[in-house]
Amino acid sequence: MKRQIEDIELLAPAGDWDCMKAAVANGADAVYFGVDKFNARVRAKNFTIEDLPEVVSFLHTYGVKGFVTFNILVFEDELEAAKKLVEACMDAGVDALIVQDLGLVKMIREISPDFPIHGSTQMTITSPEAAEFTKPYEMERIVLGRENNLKHIQRIGEEAKLPMEVFVHGALCVSYSGQCLTSEMWGGRSANRGECAQACRLPYDMLVDGEHQPMGDVTYLLSPKDLAAIEIVPELIEAGVTSFKIEGRLKSPEYVANVVSKYRKAIDRYFEGKNAKPNKYEMRELQQSFSRGFTYGFLKGTNNKQLVEGTFPKSRGVFLGDVKQVTKRGVVCKLEAPLKRGDGIVYDAGDPTKDEEGGRIYDLIVDGIKFEGEAKEGQLIEIVLGRNDINLQRVHIGDRIWKTNDPKLDKILRETFETEKPYHIFPLEVMVTGKEGEPLTAKFTDIKTKHQVTVQTEKILEKAIKRPLEDGILQDQLGRMGGTIFYLENVINQLEGQVIVPIKELNKVRREAVEQLVEKRQEPISYTKREVDVYGDAVTNQSQAGDPNLVVLCRNLEQVQAVSETHVEWIYADFEFIKQYPAAVDCARKAGKKITLTTPRIHMPGETGYFSHILKLKPDAVLLRNTGAVHEFIKRKEENPTEEFPLMFGDFSLNMANHKTIELFQNSGLDRCTPSYDLNIQQMMDLLDKTDTSKLEVVIHQHLPMYHTEHCVYCTFLSEGTDYTNCGRPCEEHRVSLRDRIGMSHPVRVDEGCRNTVYNAIEQSGAEYLKHFIKSGVSHFRIEFLEESPEKVKEVISLYEKAIKGEISGTQVWRTLKATNQLGVTRGQLTK
Repeated sequence: MKRQIEDIELLAPAGDWDCMKAAVANGADAVYFGVDKFNARVRAKNFTIEDLPEVVSFLHTYGVKGFVTFNILVFEDELEAAKKLVEACMDAGVDALIVQDLGLVKMIREISPDFPIHGSTQMTITSPEAAEFTKPYEMERIVLGRENNLKHIQRIGEEAKLPMEVFVHGALCVSYSGQCLTSEMWGGRSANRGECAQACRLPYDMLVDGEHQPMGDVTYLLSPKDLAAIEIVPELIEAGVTSFKIEGRLKSPEYVANVVSKYRKAIDRYFEGKNAKPNKYEMRELQQSFSRGFTYGFLKGTNNKQLVEGTFPKSRGVFLGDVKQVTKRGVVCKLEAPLKRGDGIVYDAGDPTKDEEGGRIYDLIVDGIKFEGEAKEGQLIEIVLGRNDINLQRVHIGDRIWKTNDPKLDKILRETFETEKPYHIFPLEVMVTGKEGEPLTAKFTDIKTKHQVTVQTEKILEKAIKRPLEDGILQDQLGRMGGTIFYLENVINQLEGQVIVPIKELNKVRREAVEQLVEKRQEPISYTKREVDVYGDAVTNQSQAGDPNLVVLCRNLEQVQAVSETHVEWIYADFEFIKQYPAAVDCARKAGKKITLTTPRIHMPGETGYFSHILKLKPDAVLLRNTGAVHEFIKRKEENPTEEFPLMFGDFSLNMANHKTIELFQNSGLDRCTPSYDLNIQQMMDLLDKTDTSKLEVVIHQHLPMYHTEHCVYCTFLSEGTDYTNCGRPCEEHRVSLRDRIGMSHPVRVDEGCRNTVYNAIEQSGAEYLKHFIKSGVSHFRIEFLEESPEKVKEVISLYEKAIKGEISGTQVWRTLKATNQLGVTRGQLTK
């Protein structure tokens, strides 16, 4: 069936009131915004619970939907406050909540069966199977991962049959959303809690096999360009995208106005049968508001070379050209874009870590004469800044020049929403009836919403002697709606006979009708709401815990062999390539050990073959790292109820941060769950207090996986290729690490899907907390190895075995290993 414009939603960000107004004024169909601390952009101004009725009323006045972002993990002690926010959103008539935490989804469904939920991109929904996992919770929409391409999107839509929201413009996270622990690891600010510190925008050195790889001015190895899919709007519509989502709750209202208006035009042009692609002037305006360089991201498929340029991490704006000559008063440049006095520019010498020269243009000179107006593309022109604004000795021939600000454009954009006039007006139809001796009755219909109100005159209709109420008079008097959000499109005059009523009566009828119709637009949506005890489903009586035991995760066969020679009963294999798993299974079986095989961290359409390969090896358990894998393994178990099936363990990447999330996964069929790494020690203890700890597993030793990304640094910087099909597989020959500003080298490893994980340089130990966990009933403790030698593997296991037995303290463990004393992401986060 051919799609209609009504099927498509343009979804805009709003970090404050001005952005909200800019979005509405420029044609957004819906706006998403955060409330207080419970959202993934706590650095935005955001709105308060008290603001909600006014915000929703404003949006609904213009027929725009309002979605509240609740896209973070929720801890045990926050569930009551989370419930209050959910209820406040329902009372205010919010159109949907955008949610990351599946435990919060569970709670919302306990409160209300009909309040709309959108599964956020932080849920890492990237396959039809992951979409299917959400269906028991009746989500109205899923927000796909930014890494999904057009073919993926179409397949997910066709198989899952759920409305899909896709990011089309704005900043790109290098890591899968919901799977980045870097901000908290290094700065105590969790991305899963809305506090991303943008560590991906920092410079790194590349080490290949331990040796520094010279990269010239390419140092921002993990900093992607910005997404701009405006040129492929038709393909996105035809792939089945429902909602076109613009990133930017930290951006300016001018940015919102600019981007929303451009995508509004592109979508409208498509449905008008016109060329939907923007012209070069529109693209320049988009670049001007914010641009690190534009890319389609992954929408047209993986192209690592185009995703990351690596020379700068921040917005540059519009490229003007290179410095051809440095004069006494300025520089000469052949323009590649228009330029005028007052514009802001910066000179790019190739090192953004240093202060850069720049400022506002004071004069433009052509052939020694001041140039008035706007210099055009292709002109050779001398650019002069204010005398005290720039040190020309720091500017060199060849430096790139960027236009960072255009005051004229900003003024035009601000005028779209800084106005007393209504942003949009909507058509009304009125039917007028009555006869002599009766009041005039006017039935007004809001054509867009189908709302209707009926208003009568106080005075009755009288016989007209001169000017009866004909169509023209009614159209004129009832149509005087200037300053309101309505205009009169049609009058149906069904008055009987030649009648009249004072004009002021018609004016009063009009005013009352408009007021009532606006109120109808602003009426909050009514949802079913039940009273719920957020801890009513918490575990109060713990199951009898078994003896504490270690499980060990290995990343190569030598480590598996080493663990096989210890007392450890359970070995987990997490190898780079699944083809290496048979050797691990064989080794464990020969040693009489239990073997668990791990799934890839991400599951894309068409990748269920990985799961089949794992099942053929008949492991004792599988470690499931995404909801697509959870759905697929549970389905296969249910389809083969009489066959022996491995135990199913859920890993940290499922983001279980409260008892409701853990219960959801356990009720789904998981035998054991690992809590999220976002928990500090007090939050972990709160969780253990309300969960069946006999079914939990806690990771107490590891190199923390900081980034998990579709972007491959091996392909980008060690090959001439663009993706796995033509890169030559340098990952099989070399080992890459990224060295940060303080000299720490963080290993980068690939997986079966050619995705990269960046691990923290130093291993960390939670040994100090072992006694607390054991006392709470936890009996499964995991050690994870990365590059450790067989000898080191045995040493680490021995130390933890002694700590569990009480022979040595936890402090002795981490000091002996020279590990960081922490569990999860930061020491700061894991202390009381």
